[in-house]
Amino acid sequence: MNILSFDIEEWFIEQVYNGGRKERYEVFDRYLGEILDLLDERHMQATFFIVGKMAKDFPEVVKRIHQRGQDIGCHSNIHTWLNKMTPEEALEDTRQAVDALQDCIGSKVKSYRAPAFSIGHNNKWAFDILAQCGIENDASVFPALRDFGGFPDFGHQQPTLIETSSGAIKEFPIVMAHLLGKDIAFSGGGYFRFFPLWFVSRQMNSNDYNICYFHIGDLIPSSKKVMTRQEYEEYFKEPGTLINRYKRHMKSNIGKKTAFARMSRLIRSREFLSIAQAQDRIDWAHCPVMKI
Repeated sequence: MNILSFDIEEWFIEQVYNGGRKERYEVFDRYLGEILDLLDERHMQATFFIVGKMAKDFPEVVKRIHQRGQDIGCHSNIHTWLNKMTPEEALEDTRQAVDALQDCIGSKVKSYRAPAFSIGHNNKWAFDILAQCGIENDASVFPALRDFGGFPDFGHQQPTLIETSSGAIKEFPIVMAHLLGKDIAFSGGGYFRFFPLWFVSRQMNSNDYNICYFHIGDLIPSSKKVMTRQEYEEYFKEPGTLINRYKRHMKSNIGKKTAFARMSRLIRSREFLSIAQAQDRIDWAHCPVMKI
């Protein structure tokens, strides 16, 4: 089973941090159109995790994705990481995002992904909040260490049922490759841009379950300069040291020139499902269970 997902926040980020340049919106619109056309060509549905503020400020983008038959999920309200929120803040953020998206598309939003996969051991209370907000499926678990958290002790790299006091959540964790004694992601983000396509394909072929994740911004060749300290700290909410800024710049730009073509080849090479479709095909009675 291969699941395909996209995290959609670029229009919102451009508006908040760069003043809303028309030419950037046009680039995002063009790449989104090419992705939707590719999915139509392959008769596939993917899950698009969308920031709630997009539904308020860019409703035409959200409706465009929905009207093309794609699955709409929630990606927080303003793209703030859950491990930087209190439970009360996370509850309000999630409620606002889910309500905005549902009002925009006129149907229930059942799936969620936290920005930067920011649900881990220290804030696993977030699963209970998702259940309170009517979320049934989550794809926020990155079962290894990463720059902004991760959940290395999650214990599973397959669909898992998480039991909370507010209801069950069906978790779709990212799958890792074991290299040089470490667990490393390969199926999305900067990892997909770093590894050659043959390696990504080989890893996917060796698994019964995979989930790929892409950002439109990761697929657009970039000539962006290194962030200023102020820009970095405003966005990442951590010290904007020179090392941190250059490291993030390298990770954000590696492999972008070929990323869209490689992603397209991957999608054309195998069958993919949305999370909504995968949810119905999994026998959850035989999946691991985790209690929060």
